[in-house]
Order: sequence, then structure tokens, then C-alpha cells
Amino acid sequence: MGKENRVVRVDVADHVATVTLDRPPVNAVDAATLLEIRDAFRSLDDRREVRAAIFTAAGDRAFMGGADLDSVADRRDAAAASPVLQTDPGRVVREAMWAITDCAVPVIGAINGAAIGAGVAFAACCDILVAAESASFGTLEINVGLLGASAHLSQLVGRHKAREMFFLGEKVPAAELYRLGAIRAVVPRDKLLDVAGEIAAALAEKSPIALRLAKESMNRVENMPLKDAYRTEQDYTARLLGYEDSAEARRAYLEKRPPQWKWR
Repeated sequence: MGKENRVVRVDVADHVATVTLDRPPVNAVDAATLLEIRDAFRSLDDRREVRAAIFTAAGDRAFMGGADLDSVADRRDAAAASPVLQTDPGRVVREAMWAITDCAVPVIGAINGAAIGAGVAFAACCDILVAAESASFGTLEINVGLLGASAHLSQLVGRHKAREMFFLGEKVPAAELYRLGAIRAVVPRDKLLDVAGEIAAALAEKSPIALRLAKESMNRVENMPLKDAYRTEQDYTARLLGYEDSAEARRAYLEKRPPQWKWR
């Protein structure tokens, strides 16, 4: 895909990267789009100036309208990008999702419209969610002869609500996910990026080293038994204490001044 045809944009300003999916009419994803999402988030890992990211989409209709059904029937089109994908076409989806989950910095999902099927899974891969009042979430795959990421849905809403939504193939409004604690805020569409930006700016004030170690630590301990998880967190705390920025955080706190991060 030529650069002029890309549907994923990455803009960086004030230590915040904004990744925008723009694939009209409903931001449905095919193999090429998934590869762009993967590469966009992987590209942030080595950029020291980036301390937080926002993942959103263009338009008001949809955040991500699921898989492009025109490409589902022949998923081997992914093999054009990599021979490995010929025998494992689902790999491209997983790699795009894990690029968000494993992104070195926290990712705020700014859900501008309907998150359908894969859109729910990609939202769940983000660390913090805000949504437009018109946004909705639905795993509709059962209605079109597919199955989807029920595990991601369960992370958002819990076991029984996930099964209800998954089996019935229905959409629920963002307000319902806010009630369940999955979404930080539901706001008017024209305020969505402002609110996401405020959260990202607050994150960007933290130690960039601490943020990256915190995200890596939380990812590692998420499914561990409690004792193993806490021991792992202690190990990460010990790593953080070895950085000059860790001491600077404590000095700045005691001296009531903004910290000066030096990335060392």
C-alpha cells in the first residue's frame, strides 16, 4: 500500500501521539488496515518524546465497524503481506491488537462512534476509555455467521454481561459501559478529543520511565496469582528505583515543584 493510500495517521504533539483510523464509511478493517494499525503503535515504542497515545477514528458514524465483510470470505489476501499469514490469517488481527496492548505507553481509546465486533476488541486493548454520547458497543458476529473476541468483551463488562451481549448479538450504549465502570467518561462528540487530550496531558506529566515500566508491569501481572503478581510488581519497583528520574520524582514532590525528567 502506498503512503498516499494509508488509512491510519499518527500525529505527535506535546508528548502525545494521536493515532487516527480513517477508512470510510464505517472504519471497517481489512488485512492492510490491520497491518497499518500494528505498525503505527509499534512505531511509538522507540520514540522517547511520546509519553501517551490516543487511539480514535475519523467521522461520527463508527470507531471501528468490525471486519470488512468483503474481505472475510477470502482471508488469504493477508498472505500478500507475509507468507506466514497464508497458514495463519488471524495472525494479522492478533498482532494489531497486541501492538496496542503492548504499546510502551498508555493508550487512551477515544471512541467516537459505534465499536462493532473487532472494534470492541480494539477498544478493550486500550488502557483508558472515553466515549462520545452517540457511541455504542456490540459484538454482532453471531448475526453474520462469525464469532469474535468474547474474551476482550469479558474484560470490559464481566462474564454474564459479555455472554448476554455476545449470544444476542446486540449493541449497548456507551452510557451502559460507563455504568459498569469500563469507560471513564461519556461526553458530547465535539468534546471527545479534548477530554482524551486532557487525560493524555496528565499522563505526559508523569515520569516517562515510570509510565513505561508501570504499563509493562501491569500487563505482566494481569493474569497472575496474587502472590506472584505482587512479587513481580516489587521487582519492577526495584528497577524503577535505579533510575535518576525516580529520585527526581520524590525531590520534586517534597519541594512542591514540577519534576524535570532526564530519561535516566
